[in-house]
Amino acid sequence: MNILVTGGTGFIGSHTVVELIKAGHRVVILDNLSNSKELVLGRISRVLELEGIKNADLPFYMVDIRDREGLAAMFEAEPVFDCCIHFAGLKAVGESVLKPWEYYENNVYGTLVLVDEMRKAGCKSIIFSSSATVYGVPDFSPIPETAQKHAAMHPYGATKSMLEDILTDLHTADVKNGDENPWNVVILRYFNPIGAHRSGLIGEDPSGIPNNLMPYITQVAVGRLAKLGVFGNDYQTHDGTGVRDYIHVVDLAKGHVAALKAVEEKCGVEIFNLGTGVGYSVLDVVHAFEEANGIEIPYEIKPRRPGDIDSYYSNPAKAQEVLGWKAELDLVDMCRDSWNWQKNNPKGYI
Repeated sequence: MNILVTGGTGFIGSHTVVELIKAGHRVVILDNLSNSKELVLGRISRVLELEGIKNADLPFYMVDIRDREGLAAMFEAEPVFDCCIHFAGLKAVGESVLKPWEYYENNVYGTLVLVDEMRKAGCKSIIFSSSATVYGVPDFSPIPETAQKHAAMHPYGATKSMLEDILTDLHTADVKNGDENPWNVVILRYFNPIGAHRSGLIGEDPSGIPNNLMPYITQVAVGRLAKLGVFGNDYQTHDGTGVRDYIHVVDLAKGHVAALKAVEEKCGVEIFNLGTGVGYSVLDVVHAFEEANGIEIPYEIKPRRPGDIDSYYSNPAKAQEVLGWKAELDLVDMCRDSWNWQKNNPKGYI
């Protein structure tokens, strides 16, 4: 298949590009480089060489999804895409609370421009990078796709929930209007991706102080930060720290490749959780990292962050049943590969 990957030089995007090419697909990467670097393309090529794929073709367009003219020119220059895997978007929860306009403008408006240009170009299949945050405060765990969506806890989550509804409405309108080529929409709700490619060539390189747990841990381990801040130790969990479903980024990337099966089968709208179905606390992850890598991680307990909840983790059974996908890597793999990336790239991509 001919696949457009927006945000393809980012953390999840770069790993997904690798897995798509390994699976035999042609990939075009589009990214505005606002939170990534163009040198990632060379790293992807090196990873593919290690996988036995030399001189991989990696067409790249430095275009923002809000740039209608830039998108139109890209679509004009390329063969018709079979599907777009859409990662491009702002994603920091805390930042979204401080900059809500920027999140709605970039994530929602940008996606509206993207899908408009897609349909003009004859591509009406999209795999959308959503989030478990759409469940809000869940009624129970593990959470199936049939669980009710609740009010978003922050603007980032609100953009994901809105876009799920918008993309679903596009398909519904096509069906009601008798369109012979209705939208195919695959919504993938992520839990907490961590880890890196086992080569240590590509990984997570956040700008500024990390917002997510694992890059914070690895930056403490490499000496960039003095200690880890653990936000709250009075949650209703086995050790008082928040419990989440962590998934290896390579497993997550493979989930996107598997999701192409639904597109090929003209799925209409399908929603899949991509997680392990296992919950680990913050301190579980800290201790697993210490054990896997032989490094002590100093930490201090800080006040809870607004919007954080006690526990949530996925029921990923539908993805296994329908797509034949299941997470294969465990927490030790995630901790080992995260450290391998950071120790080989102590300052990230430079």
